[in-house]
Amino acid sequence: MIYTRSSALFVQAEKVIPGGVNSPVRAFKGVGGTPIFVKEAKGAYLYDEDGNRLIDYINSWGPMILGHAFEPVVNAVIEKAKKGTSFGMPTEIETEIAELAVSMVPNIDKIRFVNSGTEACMSAVRLARGFTGKDKIIKFAGCYHGHSDSFLIQAGSGASTFGTPNSPGVTKGTAKDTLLARYNDIDNVNELIQANKNEIACIIIEPVAGNMGCIPPAKGFLKALRDLCDANDVLLVFDEVMTGFRLAKGGAQELYNINADIVCFGKVIGGGLPVGAFAARNEIMNQLAPLGPVYQAGTLSGNPLAMAAGLAMLTELNTKDEIFERLARKTEYLHNGITKVLTGNNITHTINRVGSMVSVHFDEGAVIDFETAAKGNNETFKKFFHGLLNEGIYIAPSAFETWFITDALTYEDLDFTINAINKVAKTL
Repeated sequence: MIYTRSSALFVQAEKVIPGGVNSPVRAFKGVGGTPIFVKEAKGAYLYDEDGNRLIDYINSWGPMILGHAFEPVVNAVIEKAKKGTSFGMPTEIETEIAELAVSMVPNIDKIRFVNSGTEACMSAVRLARGFTGKDKIIKFAGCYHGHSDSFLIQAGSGASTFGTPNSPGVTKGTAKDTLLARYNDIDNVNELIQANKNEIACIIIEPVAGNMGCIPPAKGFLKALRDLCDANDVLLVFDEVMTGFRLAKGGAQELYNINADIVCFGKVIGGGLPVGAFAARNEIMNQLAPLGPVYQAGTLSGNPLAMAAGLAMLTELNTKDEIFERLARKTEYLHNGITKVLTGNNITHTINRVGSMVSVHFDEGAVIDFETAAKGNNETFKKFFHGLLNEGIYIAPSAFETWFITDALTYEDLDFTINAINKVAKTL
């Protein structure tokens, strides 16, 4: 394919935007080459500035469950925009979407809207600290909860060792309160809790990891986390920015029948517009200002355009159970097709899938955490990525990202994708 205009736009962007992009993974650093500039999108397809059509498997990193430019969402935004785009005052639609979200998600009484998944997770941790009166948190290597200081931490040398910053600008004082655990390793989590007895405010986790590829929780792992938290007076925080309203109406809590204490949302809850939210039962949420002492605020929180888009999206998902069934069937079909052609071409690989999230790892071993995800052959992935791009398929430009399936994909699209992978596999 020809990407002349995208290349020229990237050169232009680099002069005024750091690295030419407003989010690092877009820069193609993990795969090489020049990022693709999108002009428009509809349904399952992206159309770039050079006129190429690409079947989209990132879907704005998750929220486009029903496809790009989904008509009810677009119409809701247009109508709301005619009445004003921001007020910094309460609006009725905030209550409408809050009531709907609370009715769909297990174990939450109240929800507060913010402007991004990062802000939701940051606020959830502050709330957990304020509610428990404790300072430290546990997160998992490979799980991404946004770029707030508390989350940009790398591993220490042992179970009781404090984390250290993995980004300049994050202070050692902040890092000392974040402990890093291994995903799917409950014994490791217990070691951290016991080594820091009565100091842990919360454990935050992606219940299905999406930022080291798709990695499901091991059988019983989430239940064991819940039990550990209960036994040690620690809050369990589910970061459902990716999984919320995608894996089920009630997200991973519903899918795995595990109740978290605080749940974070993003992406889907705004129908693709900038939005996030965090929610919990009354006793926790009532600690938030103006009811309680834990401060959190935002002029654009509950923005009417985002609320209108989110209400349209959640209404569709809430009234049509078959959407989740269709998504799961399409993802399984794609999974089976990819397995067949990669195996047929003798390409070493592992595929993980949960609902409408799936990822291909170029390694023969089970991928259960960040350490095993990192063993994948990145050179093979680079060739795979660019091969698919040339065939008109857009996947995330990183070996450590999930593919997100949209209901707008047809089985013809899936077959086209499988055939394209077969072609590319012959060159790997």
